[in-house]
Amino acid sequence: MSVSRLYKILPMMEWLPSYRKEWLRFDLVAGLTTAAVIIPKAMAYAAIAGLPLVVGLYTSLVMLVVYAAFGTSRFLSVTTSSTIAILASSALAAVAPGGNAATLLSASATLSLLVGAFLLLGGLLRLGAVANLISDPVLIGFKAGIGLVIVLDQVPKLLDVHITKAGFFQDIVSILRHLPQTSLSTFMLAMAMLGLMLGMKRFAPRLPAPLITVAAGIALSGFVGLDRLGISLVGTVQAGLPSFALPDFYLMKQLWPAALGIALMSFIETAAAGRAFIQKGDLPPEGNRELVATGLANLAGSLFHGMPGGGGTSQTAVNQGAGARSQISGLVTAAVIMATLLFLAPLFGLMPNATLAVVVIVASIGLVSPAEFRAIHTIRTMEFHWALIAAFGVMVLGTLKGLLVAVLVSMVSLIVRANTHPIHVLGRKPGTNVFRPLSPEHPEDETYPGLLLLRPEGAIFFANAPRLGNKIRALIAEFTPRVLILEMSAVPDMEYTALMMLTDGEEAVREAGTVIWLVAMNPDVLAVIQRSPLWERLGRERMFFTLDQAVERFQRQSAEDS
Repeated sequence: MSVSRLYKILPMMEWLPSYRKEWLRFDLVAGLTTAAVIIPKAMAYAAIAGLPLVVGLYTSLVMLVVYAAFGTSRFLSVTTSSTIAILASSALAAVAPGGNAATLLSASATLSLLVGAFLLLGGLLRLGAVANLISDPVLIGFKAGIGLVIVLDQVPKLLDVHITKAGFFQDIVSILRHLPQTSLSTFMLAMAMLGLMLGMKRFAPRLPAPLITVAAGIALSGFVGLDRLGISLVGTVQAGLPSFALPDFYLMKQLWPAALGIALMSFIETAAAGRAFIQKGDLPPEGNRELVATGLANLAGSLFHGMPGGGGTSQTAVNQGAGARSQISGLVTAAVIMATLLFLAPLFGLMPNATLAVVVIVASIGLVSPAEFRAIHTIRTMEFHWALIAAFGVMVLGTLKGLLVAVLVSMVSLIVRANTHPIHVLGRKPGTNVFRPLSPEHPEDETYPGLLLLRPEGAIFFANAPRLGNKIRALIAEFTPRVLILEMSAVPDMEYTALMMLTDGEEAVREAGTVIWLVAMNPDVLAVIQRSPLWERLGRERMFFTLDQAVERFQRQSAEDS
């Protein structure tokens, strides 16, 4: 096997031989710091998914090791996320409604296997561009909806009340009805933990607030005996490393639709986190290789009681901010998690459920970003509406259907934009050869009687060609030109149906007294036209390289005619 082939299969071989020993101390510090954030969050995400807390640690341990070998980002921390956890929760609840631990673990492993298979298949088929299926505004709305769903799901734990879940808005009403049953001791503890965590984030942002909050809850429980005060605790957390397990292949038929959605979200989050934290001089993570890396990580996790996972923005930010230089930091984090599983797991059983709920809420509330919604609204109102639709889709329909809504909204917005490309009426800036859209800001721009200059923008195809044709006919009726010039430099492609409509339209307007000239065609558009009847109709005398040439020809013809 050639060296280049080995590098392609195992990206670790690209950076490991050139690893510098002075980087090790930075990677050690970054790995330890990131572990302090990942350990409580991983358990919190397992709780969101309805799984034993230790599953979050199993998942993080396996995925970090596998990604270090196969991933292409120096900083990306691949474990799991709140979004994936809530999606997994819906899928697992559907196949294991009784919440039996053994069934849940088996279903989670099967779900991880399917997610990994879809991701790996996407990488092998080179579908890295699938991350672009959801636009940024729609993703912002979807994640905000997810964040609100997670926060609401944890509120009963802050109050120590039990409700029957029936949907986002019904759950709000149910919580309000159960408020008189609130456990005062649990609520006071939750507020104290929330104050501690938010205080550290505000005044000591470099400290691992989630880990310190968890440690404080465990210490308080151990010394005071919170369970004797009626405060519920997490209970037994299994110690030791994960054992080998086989997924339940009989559940695949039920779980594959959810797995496909989770795989899409996993890759979108992984790609977004990878792009967000590249440094100057680094190449962006390669989409197809990232699909393979996260696919293999999920496949490996499925064999060790793991849940689905992917790259996470928050832990990646911590990893980079702590000074990571390479994927060695991820291996250090994995080593700390292993030590936790071997020696510290029993302590986590003392953690109050309210403390865990606080960690989940603070970790998830960051998914709701009013500033991002304001920015979208300021720039484009339409995309703001898409973001709101995606958010409410999650809250009203649930997470898996909400994901489908998010994808559909992105597709609809793409189709709408593709069908609403502008067409500009051009004028010439006086004393120059600059042609620009006519506007009230530049009333001095020159136009020419009997000549209409139009510049369409964007690819022209069967869906938007009728609308474009209607606009052109309306402008011809308004300006009644002898010559219509279409400046085509902003048209990258023209589809067959659109070309036939242009051919028919050219004949119709010519019979009505208007001649069409084409200017500045891109090579692909020119090649298509050359193979069509329109080429023979127009001839070279009605095609020009620049607007200057076309306008000069028109002026000469006008002078000759007069």
